[in-house]
Amino acid sequence: MTLQIIVDDLTGTATCALIAAHLDAMHAQCPAESVHALGVAQLRHPLITVWSAWDGDDIAGVGALLQRDAAHGEVKSMRVAPGHLRRGVGRALLRHITAEATGRGLERLQLETGSGPEFTAARTLYLSEGFTPCGPFADYTDDPLSMFFVRELSG
Repeated sequence: MTLQIIVDDLTGTATCALIAAHLDAMHAQCPAESVHALGVAQLRHPLITVWSAWDGDDIAGVGALLQRDAAHGEVKSMRVAPGHLRRGVGRALLRHITAEATGRGLERLQLETGSGPEFTAARTLYLSEGFTPCGPFADYTDDPLSMFFVRELSG
């Protein structure tokens, strides 16, 4: 697999479909008040950059960076397409987002993910990439269905 990661303008059918599937899956797994995934319209915010990963003409995954301020970013909307699971797409996107955050001079990356068994692979990925558990941040509150992670960055 040759993976190409590009900034995505969220106008392509494949990207929008993957984001919609991500949102649908989150709502199927969690009550609405515990779903923090963003839809396409929310991802078009000027403080958010979205990347899509492609294997040829096939979308392999998406991920986003919300730049909260000059020092802090949040990883958002990480999703790997079903046909590309366990092929390194999520890791490649996370490393790309981390490198971009470092290049922007951010000091810290944080994220929220689910606490249930269906999120084990995501949590394992984040831990293996240097993220550590932390408490809620920004507008998040304690929720037994959420786990929060942080990674300090070095410029």
